[in-house]
Amino acid sequence: MVQLIVGNKGKGKTKQLLDKVNSEIKEISGNIVYLDKSTKHMYELNNKVRLIDVSQYMIENDSEFIGFVCGVISQDHDLQQMYFDSFLKIACLEGKDITPAVEKLEALSKKFDVSFILSISMDESELPVGLKEKILISL
Repeated sequence: MVQLIVGNKGKGKTKQLLDKVNSEIKEISGNIVYLDKSTKHMYELNNKVRLIDVSQYMIENDSEFIGFVCGVISQDHDLQQMYFDSFLKIACLEGKDITPAVEKLEALSKKFDVSFILSISMDESELPVGLKEKILISL
């Protein structure tokens, strides 16, 4: 399952994402990974959540990002959820159609039983029509 938290920059998407991940860690039995563009939110995350600073891995396009996500999944058989803060930036999708990348994440989710929660700096009205059903929170 892929869920989206959408809203323009500065609307509070990261806070919503952090609140969700910190409440989920108490309820699920598997592992959670949080991908971000820096380690800025390290101290706001529960210490059981694995934070990965994607900017350290020289990812240059969305295909490389999906490959990176596959690598994370392959290394953790107990992985249940992945949170992507600043999805457009970390996946190199700023100004591009995000539908193919989200569809690949959906396929990975079904195959490996991992949920993805994405924070997207985009107003709900700008989101492709096919993705509107995936919106969890719109700010």
